[in-house]
Amino acid sequence: MVKARPQPSSERVRLRFRRQKTRDTRPEMALRRELFRRGMRYRVNYPVPGLPRRTIDITFPRQRLAIFVDGCFWHGCPIHGVPPKANAEWWREKIDRNRVRDSETTQLLTEHAWRVLRVWEHDVRNNLLVVAGSVEQALSDLVSPKAASQPIPNRKGGL
Repeated sequence: MVKARPQPSSERVRLRFRRQKTRDTRPEMALRRELFRRGMRYRVNYPVPGLPRRTIDITFPRQRLAIFVDGCFWHGCPIHGVPPKANAEWWREKIDRNRVRDSETTQLLTEHAWRVLRVWEHDVRNNLLVVAGSVEQALSDLVSPKAASQPIPNRKGGL
């Protein structure tokens, strides 16, 4: 059973967490801008097939490529994930649940023939071009030579 959310330790903390974005974060936007600059077109906040309350941060649906930009705090980064001192037990459980949910989502997508890339926000901040290159490489790996050589039919079904 999930424990009730504890009261914030101060008004300042309450306001900080209230302003916290759940989507369109700075690292996510930076990666999206770089992918767009490279000519890649994608969908954002795409529903996870079979799990309608979960979304994929950046998606290439035709190629079945899902990219998640995981925040260091919210997803328990082993390098930068600093556990809060106030309400420590509740936060530990919350972050553990987030990690379990991440794992379940990755597994479900993989079982449905999706390729999943998970990147930490610090990787996007520190190595944006490398992360964008990884996405580009993943996309090129997913495009089969057979599919690339086939003519694209027009809207009426002809060639």
